[in-house]
Amino acid sequence: MSEPLSAPLEVGFDYTRSLGSVLGRFATALRQRRITGVRGSDGRVHVPAIEYDPSTFQPLDELVDVGPEGTVLSWSWAPDPLEGQPLQHAFAWALVRLDGADTPLLHAVDAGSADGMRTGMRVRPRWTDEPCGSIRDITCFEPATGNAPQPPEAPESDEPVTMLTTPIHLHYQHSASPEESRYLRGLAEGRLLGQRCPVCEKVYIPPRGSCPIDAVPTEDEVELPDTGIVTTFCIVNVPFLGQRIDPPYVAAYVLLDGADIPFLHLVLGCAAEDVRMGMRVRAAWKPREEWDTTLQNIDHFEPSGQPDAPFESYSHHL
Repeated sequence: MSEPLSAPLEVGFDYTRSLGSVLGRFATALRQRRITGVRGSDGRVHVPAIEYDPSTFQPLDELVDVGPEGTVLSWSWAPDPLEGQPLQHAFAWALVRLDGADTPLLHAVDAGSADGMRTGMRVRPRWTDEPCGSIRDITCFEPATGNAPQPPEAPESDEPVTMLTTPIHLHYQHSASPEESRYLRGLAEGRLLGQRCPVCEKVYIPPRGSCPIDAVPTEDEVELPDTGIVTTFCIVNVPFLGQRIDPPYVAAYVLLDGADIPFLHLVLGCAAEDVRMGMRVRAAWKPREEWDTTLQNIDHFEPSGQPDAPFESYSHHL
C-alpha cells in the first residue's frame, strides 16, 4: 500500500471590520502616537478602550490620554517568535499598566534577554515609523532607561480611523487518508475513483473510507466516467479577492454517472443563465503536462450536448 499523501495547506484572508466611535477614536489616537483609555462608571480607566462598561453594560464614550510609559505587572518570555508576532527575535509578552490606567495592556516588550525582564520594571512604547491606526502602531515596549528617544513625527491627517484590516494566515500540514490518497493519485492519471458501500451499494466520490449510512468500510473501488448531471448550482455575480474568473459564472454540484453523491465544481462553456438543473455535462481536463494529485486537473465542466436528465433521476440527491 502506498504511503498517504501529505502537503502544506495554507489558508489566508484579510479580516476587515468597522470600529465604531470608541475604538475608532482609540485607533486614531494610536496613529497620532497617543494612547487613550476610556473611563468607566466606577472611575476606572480601561486600556485598551472598551465600548461598554463591564459593570453596568452601558455604552462608554469618555476617552482620556494615558501613558505613554507604564509598569510591567507580569510577563512571559517568548524565545522562539512565531510568524506574524510583533518581533522576530526573542521577546517578552507582558501585561503593562500604563500611567493613568487601571487595567493592563498586553503587548511585547523588547528587553534584549530574559534576564533583562522583571515584574515592576518601567517601560515605554517604541512607535512604528509608518502608523496606520492599529495596535501595531506600537511596535513594542522597551525598558524606560535613560532619555526617551524622540518618536517619529506623526502623520498629519484629519481623517478618523473607521476601519481595521487584519491579515489572517494559517499554515497546516494536511495528510490525506489512504482512501483519499488513492483518489488523488487516480486524478494524476486522469481517473475518477470512488468507493462503493457493500451494504447499501451507494458510490461515494471523493471516497470517505466508510459509509456514513451503514458505518461499514467502503473497500470496493469504482472508476467513474467524467460525465454527469448538474443537480444544484448558483451563479456567482459578486467579485472577491483572488477570484480567477470574471463573474458571472456558475458553481454547481455535479453528480457523476454511477455516483451517489455530487461534488462542487465550475460549469463553463455556456452562458451562466443557460445552466440548469438536470443539464448533462462533461469534464474539461487541463493539458496532461499540468496534471497533479488534485481535482483541479479538471479545469471545469461544460455542456455535453446530450438531453437533460429527468428530475426523478437525481432528485433524491438534492
